[in-house]
Amino acid sequence: MDKMMEKLEGIYKRYIALSEELSSPEVVNDAARYAQIAKAGAEIAETAEKYAEYMEIERQMKAAEEAASGESDEEMRNLFSDEAAQCSEKLAALKDELRILLLPKDKNDDRNCILEIRAGAGGEEAALFAYELFRMYLNYCERHRLKVEEVDRSDTELGGIKEIVLNINGKGAYKQLKFESGVHRVQRVPETESQGRVHTSTATVAVLPEAEDVEVEIRDEDIRVDVYRSSGAGGQKVNKTETAIRITHFPTGIVVTCQDERSQLKNKDKAFKVLRSRLYDYYNSRNRNEYDAHRKSLVGRGDRSERIRTYNFPQGRVTDHRIGLSLYSLDSFIMGDIDGMIEALSVAEREAILSGEE
Repeated sequence: MDKMMEKLEGIYKRYIALSEELSSPEVVNDAARYAQIAKAGAEIAETAEKYAEYMEIERQMKAAEEAASGESDEEMRNLFSDEAAQCSEKLAALKDELRILLLPKDKNDDRNCILEIRAGAGGEEAALFAYELFRMYLNYCERHRLKVEEVDRSDTELGGIKEIVLNINGKGAYKQLKFESGVHRVQRVPETESQGRVHTSTATVAVLPEAEDVEVEIRDEDIRVDVYRSSGAGGQKVNKTETAIRITHFPTGIVVTCQDERSQLKNKDKAFKVLRSRLYDYYNSRNRNEYDAHRKSLVGRGDRSERIRTYNFPQGRVTDHRIGLSLYSLDSFIMGDIDGMIEALSVAEREAILSGEE
């Protein structure tokens, strides 16, 4: 038995043991322990069940091979041989699936996330592009039943966005959006361009996993919380009371603002949630180079200052430069139909990790 199969055998035995524990009276009567064991079992259930399927197909193949070797009738021998060959093909496919299931999981994949979009180079055109990216992700989240909450937003007079910060809530939100971090570039003729020239503008996207309270310590002496009156587009949107929140974290220089809610308490809660996530990302980024120097070459792990994607409107093309994939469906893509690109990036990451382990 090779190392992979030994590891799978260990996972399978642990899964069986956990399942047996769940049915014991001691565990059933202890809600906290039951939840802990159930969670541990759920984390390895897919791998254990796939391995059980592999073992069953392997048993069927060996039985067919044995029957073929002891069969004197040529027609029956051929039937058993064909069955064994089919089982062998299934085993090869299952082994590939098991290899992927054994890849180290990103501990942040199941979390909610913070999505930040900022206009980059290009003035008002960059701000308009930032708004279109916001609309793209909003539509994507609606399709996948992810809840979107605005934390902070700064608009321009022509309908663009200078900056927007969003809470994305839903199981696997970070996993679905983590590859979007980076510089997005747009090439098109702006409405304000009288000569018909193609302009290039950029917007930056940052996707941060939501941090738990226990993961990031925020000391009172390290922060300053300012309360002020939120700004708006005028009229009823301007608050008459001071409900907006600004939190400054002195050790890192990180500043978070929130003025979306009319409640000062709600704005404060949202701001602290964003601050924890930014600090979590900040400290992890500092450590990343120390334990995983090659990670920057993997999909979705590059520096955020690098261009990751180009949206070329004259050609109706969107190109992801990390994997060299071009899709000629820009109209639907910019409206939130980005699943194909996200899946391609996920596959590329798996292949990169697998090639690094071999």
